[in-house]
Amino acid sequence: MSQLTNLEEFLINYRRELHRHPELSNQEFKTTEKIRHVLEEHDVEVLPVDLPTGVFARIEGGKPGPTVALRSDIDALPIIEKSGVEYVSENPGVMHACGHDFHISVILGATLKLNEKKADLAGTLIVLFQPAEETGVGARSVIEAGVLSDVSAIFGFHNDPSLPVGALGTKSGALTAAVDRFVITIKGAGAHGAKPNEGKDPIIVVSQIVQAFQTIISRNLTPDSHAVVSITQIHSGNTWNVIPEEAMLEGTVRTFSRENRALAEKRIRTILEGIAVTNEVDIELEWFGNCPSVMNDKEWTDLALDVSKSVGYDTRVIPEMAIGEDFAYYQEEIPGCFVMIGSGGPYELHDPRFRVDDKALYPAVEYFVALLSSVLNEG
Repeated sequence: MSQLTNLEEFLINYRRELHRHPELSNQEFKTTEKIRHVLEEHDVEVLPVDLPTGVFARIEGGKPGPTVALRSDIDALPIIEKSGVEYVSENPGVMHACGHDFHISVILGATLKLNEKKADLAGTLIVLFQPAEETGVGARSVIEAGVLSDVSAIFGFHNDPSLPVGALGTKSGALTAAVDRFVITIKGAGAHGAKPNEGKDPIIVVSQIVQAFQTIISRNLTPDSHAVVSITQIHSGNTWNVIPEEAMLEGTVRTFSRENRALAEKRIRTILEGIAVTNEVDIELEWFGNCPSVMNDKEWTDLALDVSKSVGYDTRVIPEMAIGEDFAYYQEEIPGCFVMIGSGGPYELHDPRFRVDDKALYPAVEYFVALLSSVLNEG
C-alpha cells in the first residue's frame, strides 16, 4: 500500500521514528538515509550534491516557469531529553529539542504530494533537507555547493511552541535576529586579597564592563530596535583570598538591522578600549559573527499570509523574535519568506521537555502544498 494512502498516519509515525534517533549537526547520516529512502521510493528525483549529509530533491513541473526552493533543517541538539513522550530519544544526550523532526516530516509530506501533481506545476521545485542549522553553518554549505544557483524564491518555516496548534505567523522585513557571540579576556595582575593595591584586579574590570554594556542598547539604539546584549558567562579566580590575574566574559548580541549590528559591535570595541586604558589592563575581544536576520520579502510574505488564511490557519502578523535562524543566509542571496507554525507548547525550543503536538503536522503539509502550488502558478 502506498504511504500516500494514509499520509498523515505515515508522517506521524515517521516523525516519531526520527525523534527516537536524533543526530547532531553534520552527523545526520542515518537521518539522510531515511529521507532519501522515502523520496526514492516515491520516484522523487534526488540531486547529487557534494555534501556528507543532507538530501536535496527536484520536482520538475509539467509547464515552464520559475525555479523555487523549499527548505527543512534536519539536525538535533546535545540535550538530554526529559519530554516524557513514549518515543523518547534512544541516542543518549542528543534530542530533537528544536522540532527539526517535525520540520522534516512536514516538508517530506509536502514534497510527496507536490510530486504527485507535478504535471500541473509551472516551474521547478528544489527541496532542501539541510544539515547543521544548529551550528549556523548548514545554509552556507548548501549555497557553496551550488544547489540554489537558479532559484528565484525560497520558503521555509519553524515550529513555534508559543503559538497554538492551528496558528501561523510571520511578517515582512526582519523576523529573527542577527546573532553574534563575543568572548572577552581580561589580563590584569594578581595579588593577595589583603593587598589589592599591588595588583590589577580583573574582577573590578568585569563589573565595569557589565555596567557599561547596558548602555549599548539603552543609550545608543532607538527603543523600537528590540536589540539585545546579554553577558552569559563570567569566570575568574579559584580561591577566596587571592585577587586573580585573569577574567573571562562571554555573551551574545542580537540585532534586527545591519546598521544596528555594526553599531553594537563598534560600541563594544570602544567601551573595552576605554576600560582597558582606565584600569591599565589588557583586554582581548574575540568576535564570532553568526547568521544575519531572516529578512522576509514583502511580496512573498503577503502571499504566504493569504495562503495561510485560505487553508484555515489562524493567521497572524507577529513581532520579530531574538532567536537566530540560518535560513537568513539564503535570503541574502534570494528573496523569500519564512513562517512560524504553532506547535502547541507548553515548553520552549531547546528545553529538554520540549515536544510537538502531532495535530500540527498534517495541516502544515497542506499549507506548503497550497503555497508552493500558488508560487508555481498551478494551472
